[in-house]
Amino acid sequence: MEKINILGVNVDKVTNAGAVDKVMSMLYEPGNHAVFTPNSEIILMGYKDMEFCGILNSADLLTADGIGVVYASKILKNPLSERVAGYDVACGVIERIAQSGHRLYLFGGKPGVAEQAEQNLKEKYPLLNIVGKRNGYFSPDEVDSIISDINASGADLVFVCLGAPMQEKWIYANKDKLSCHVMMGIGGSLDVFAGNVERAPEAWCKLGLEWLYRLKKEPWRIGRMMALPKFGFTVLFKGKRYKKGEK
Repeated sequence: MEKINILGVNVDKVTNAGAVDKVMSMLYEPGNHAVFTPNSEIILMGYKDMEFCGILNSADLLTADGIGVVYASKILKNPLSERVAGYDVACGVIERIAQSGHRLYLFGGKPGVAEQAEQNLKEKYPLLNIVGKRNGYFSPDEVDSIISDINASGADLVFVCLGAPMQEKWIYANKDKLSCHVMMGIGGSLDVFAGNVERAPEAWCKLGLEWLYRLKKEPWRIGRMMALPKFGFTVLFKGKRYKKGEK
C-alpha cells in the first residue's frame, strides 16, 4: 500500500472503503495486527517523540483521522484522497462483522461507557457479537488480567479507546500477548457509540469543519485545537525534509 511521510509518520494512502476492506482481510490472517488512526495532534506528538513515531509506524494500517492531515498531504504535493477517521472505519467494520459473526471486544472509556456502547450497538445491529468489555481505568498491575480477559473472550477484534498516545503504546506493548487478530486504536469512539459525544453532522464533515463543530460543542477544547495551526506551520516549513524518507 502506498504511503505518504508526514513529519516522519508514514500514513497509508487509503480510502474509507479500502481501510474497512483491509481490516476485514486482517481478521482472516494469522497473527495480531495494529490499526492506528492519527490526527494532526497525534502526528505532531510523533514528530516531537521519535519513540512514539516508531510506534505509530509499526502499525499494519495507519489512516489519516483529521482534515489537517489531508491538508498536510496537499502541502507536500502527495494528496490523500479523503479523511479516513477511526470512527468511520469502525462503523464500516461493525456493519461487516455483524454479518460475518466475528467477535468484538470493547476496551476503554469511563466506567459504564462500554456497557452503554454495547447496548446501543446491539440495538442497531442485533447480530453483532460483542464478547467482552472493559473500562479504560486501570493500574499497571491489572494489565495481565485485562489481557487474560480479552484472550478468554475469544475476541477476533478489539476496539482500544484509551486516547492517544496511551492506546497506541498499550497496543504496541501488548499485541503479541493477545490472541485476537486486530486491535484498533480509535480514541473517543466508544463515547460516540454510547451517545455521550455527538458526532458532527455529515455536512460539517464534508466541509472539513468537524473540528469547528466540536469546538462549538466543547469550547474547553480550544487549547488542544491550537495544535492544528502549529501542525500546519510545521508541515509547511519542515515537512519536505521527510518526503520519501529524508531526514
